[in-house]
Amino acid sequence: MASTTKQRRLPESPSLDSDTDSDKSVTGADEIHHTDLSDSIFKSYLQITGRSSPDLSKIQAFLTSSRSGALSCLICLERIKLSHPTWSCSSGCSAVFHLVCIQSWARQASDLAAERALTRLSREHFPVAAANAFESSVWNCPKCRVEYTKSQIPKTYFCFCGKLENPPSDPWILPHSCGEVCGRPLKYNCGHECLLLCHPGPCPSCPKLVKSRCFCRAVEDVRRCGFKNFSCSGVCSKFLDCGIHRCFEVCHEGSCPPCRARGIYRCRCEKTEEERECFERKFRCGNPCERLLGCGKHFCGEGCHSGPCGVCPLQGKRTCPCGKKFYEGMACDVAAPTCGSTCGKMLGCGLHRCPERCHRGPCLETCRTVVMKSCRCGSLKKEVPCYQDLACERKCQRVRDCGRHACRRRCCDGDCPPCSEVCSRKLRCNNHKCPSPCHRGACAPCPIMVTISCFCGETHFEVPCGTEVEQKPPRCPKPCSISPLCRHRSNCKPHKCHYGACPPCRLLCEEEYPCGHNCKLRCHGPKPAPNPEFTLKPKKKKPNQPTGSSPGSSCPPCPELVWRPCLGQHIGEEKMMVCSDRKAFACQNLCGNLLHCGNHYCTKPCHALKGQSILGLRERSESCEECNLPCQKERKPACPHPCPLPCHVGDCSPCKALIKRSCHCGSMVHVFECTYYNSLREKEQMNVRSCGGPCHRKLQNCTHLCPETCHPGQCPSPEKCCKKVTVRCACQTLKKEWLCEDLQAVYRKKGLDPSDIPKSRFGLGLLPCNSECTSKLKAIEPELQIRKTRVSEVKEVNTENHVPKRRKKRERMQESREISKLQAIGAIVWKCLVFISIIICIIGASYCGYKGLLWLSDWMNEVEEQRQRKRFPRM
Repeated sequence: MASTTKQRRLPESPSLDSDTDSDKSVTGADEIHHTDLSDSIFKSYLQITGRSSPDLSKIQAFLTSSRSGALSCLICLERIKLSHPTWSCSSGCSAVFHLVCIQSWARQASDLAAERALTRLSREHFPVAAANAFESSVWNCPKCRVEYTKSQIPKTYFCFCGKLENPPSDPWILPHSCGEVCGRPLKYNCGHECLLLCHPGPCPSCPKLVKSRCFCRAVEDVRRCGFKNFSCSGVCSKFLDCGIHRCFEVCHEGSCPPCRARGIYRCRCEKTEEERECFERKFRCGNPCERLLGCGKHFCGEGCHSGPCGVCPLQGKRTCPCGKKFYEGMACDVAAPTCGSTCGKMLGCGLHRCPERCHRGPCLETCRTVVMKSCRCGSLKKEVPCYQDLACERKCQRVRDCGRHACRRRCCDGDCPPCSEVCSRKLRCNNHKCPSPCHRGACAPCPIMVTISCFCGETHFEVPCGTEVEQKPPRCPKPCSISPLCRHRSNCKPHKCHYGACPPCRLLCEEEYPCGHNCKLRCHGPKPAPNPEFTLKPKKKKPNQPTGSSPGSSCPPCPELVWRPCLGQHIGEEKMMVCSDRKAFACQNLCGNLLHCGNHYCTKPCHALKGQSILGLRERSESCEECNLPCQKERKPACPHPCPLPCHVGDCSPCKALIKRSCHCGSMVHVFECTYYNSLREKEQMNVRSCGGPCHRKLQNCTHLCPETCHPGQCPSPEKCCKKVTVRCACQTLKKEWLCEDLQAVYRKKGLDPSDIPKSRFGLGLLPCNSECTSKLKAIEPELQIRKTRVSEVKEVNTENHVPKRRKKRERMQESREISKLQAIGAIVWKCLVFISIIICIIGASYCGYKGLLWLSDWMNEVEEQRQRKRFPRM
């Protein structure tokens, strides 16, 4: 069976790194040697050609398989190591086998072929043929099925080129080779020899340069000897077989095609004309010739033909139909009579003759003679017509040459045919069944070669079916075509072709957090879609693997440690926290933020201010407390009145309160706006408070008023009072007018302080009494006595009209209530008058100026004082 090659692009299996070696036993040094070997083997060839050739692919595949540890024997499916003796097929496939395996295979195959031949030949009857069959038995290559004779069974281990017997295992040369130049004659028998070092597989085409002509012999060119037969791509122009037309095909190899030029041609008998292609110009029309023969009585009975028809077959010596009786001189148009004897012609069976009388025409087709016949197996005998074959119903029970199946053919003659069943035994590869007809001995190795390639397919090698399970994909030097998707795509180190997912990016992420820090983890960005995994066993169900790219994972929360302030951002209350921990905390302090009033501080526990984003937690922010305290600022200018507004920002408004200030002498009360009065200097305040009239204050040493204009402080020179005082005698009969200052001088002379003298006694008794004073006293004494008696009587009457205190209290309460109603009515009337007076004051101030305002305020003060005096009279 012809060998076939099967290539699998093998998806889905555990991921294998393309950079790992497929054979653990192969060391790193061996890999270097193999790389150097490929250069050294092809060096001489490349020096001539200057480039690689497709003919070198077989050798390159062998080198790749050897480097990957994938070189296996097709028979035993074991790996071929460097020290194992080998044999390679030199006629076809160039496959490499263990020497022991191929020897065993060849002996079994040749012995089996000889045994088959001996089953058909008997040594007793055909001894020479049986001996020749044993010597001429053949065996086939397990892969390409090329036949080898029994004498070609390998007995010795040779290198690939066949020069060196038992080549040593040298790590510096190609395994199983001698390391010398191959020297085998090249194909096409060009006369040159192979220039490569001893190698497996067919030799490449000859690289020598020679002069050669194209197929049509029109162009001469210098070509490689192995490719000297070429086409010039021009028109062939050779004469075709007809000798008339030329070939219009492109310069080609071999003979030219038939002439396709169309024309009208006559048939061989020249009776019919048809349009045909040139190469069919000689044709037969299919009609009978019908030309008269030489006798002139009969016509030619042959088909269309050229040339003469020949003589009449009925002329000359003639016989009866059975051929026993001869007639001479009989005309050709007269039929020969029958002789009347038995025909006697041999019938179709070859055993009996025709029993009919001499007759014209053919004899009977079937021999009807009854004969005794036996069946092919000899178990049945019976009389039957000769034309009939006799076969019994017995089935042959002998085993066919395969040794497994019975013949089971009806009435077998003993020569059982080869077994027609398919072998279907499982081959050693455990993947396929034997497709050959049923046979004896071991089945041929599985001819299928599995191509194991890298993902891109540039690097590949073939292994026998059944050994692919232990193989790993070859290492491909090509770079991976998948570009990374992470942010380091421009800095990522390129990697080689591989199966499965690309290796992860080893760089740091360095992506910036919103907080300003950078991620210190390994790159975890998006990943491209992975290549299919390498496997040789197709799975029944496709795994649910993602076919698209992986989006990657987001950066974890920022792990940096930072100092985090409390909600109120108090100094010294910071805590060391993870940056991504957005949890806010409150310290043990009070808020302490300045309130909107600008004067007081918030007394709430530590909290975030409203409108201030603390770690982005706006929902936890709250406003500070509202200040409900009265304004406690000191007014400017200084004012005794508190600000009527609640605590506020900025300076207090000017004080509009009206303050009362009496003049220096106490006779008038002035009403000022607090702001106006306190904005004046002390001297100006004194001037404003002066009423402008006399002082009206009693002097210190006398009962007279100060004569000066209303002034602050003590009245000046109280001892120099110029008022006139009536001085009387002790009985008050005599009187004189003295100046007050003289009177005070008299008192001082007597050692008395004038200020200690009561008003009723001031100036009394300073004049001496005379005679008139004594007479007057005597007349007054009785009258004084009468006055005293009258006073005592009035007191008694008052005691008789005594009323209890509770009643008096109730009466006073009733009177006070009546008085309060009247006072309320009076107060309302007074407020209206005050309001009207203020309006008049404002209008008057606009016309009369500041003096008019002062006069109006003085007038209002006097009116208010009078009203107070009326309301609360002195007791």
